[in-house]
Amino acid sequence: MTARENIQAVTFALGKEVFAVPVRLVREILDYREPFNLPNGPDYFVGLTEVRGQGVPTVDFRRRLGLPCVETTLSTRIIILDIPLADGTLSLGLVIDRVLGVNIYEADQIEDAPDIGVKWRSDYIEGVVREEAGFIVIVDIARIFTGEEAELLAVSASKAA
Repeated sequence: MTARENIQAVTFALGKEVFAVPVRLVREILDYREPFNLPNGPDYFVGLTEVRGQGVPTVDFRRRLGLPCVETTLSTRIIILDIPLADGTLSLGLVIDRVLGVNIYEADQIEDAPDIGVKWRSDYIEGVVREEAGFIVIVDIARIFTGEEAELLAVSASKAA
C-alpha cells in the first residue's frame, strides 16, 4: 500500500493478535457452525459453509497463518469475504476467534509493514496501526489467497455444488 488512504475495517482477534480487513471485502459475519468437510484440501481448508444457498470455501485463518489451533468457542465466527481477483471474485469464509468491531483508521495512523520481527510474511500485510494495547495488522487477504490457492479453493467449492 503506497498511497495511504483512510480505511474502514472489521477488526478481529486470533488469540492475542489483532487483525483487520477492509469492510468493502466483508459480505457478512456468521456465528460459527461446523463447515461441510471436503477431503484432499490444504490443511487450513476446513470445508464449505452454506451461505444463502451457496457453498463458500472456508479456511481456518489460524492454520493459514501458522498459528496453533484452538477449540471453537461461543465467540468463534466465520467472516464471509468477497475478494476481487484478476479473473473474478473469490468468496471465502475465514474462521476467526472473535470479532472486535468496525473501526476507521486515518491514513496517517497506518504504518508500513515491517520487514522483520513478525510471524507472518510481510507481503501479506497491508499496514499496521499502533495502539496503546499493541498493533493491529491490516491483512492483504488477496495476497494471502492468490494464484493456485484461490483456484484450488474455488474448484473445491464448485465440485461440491
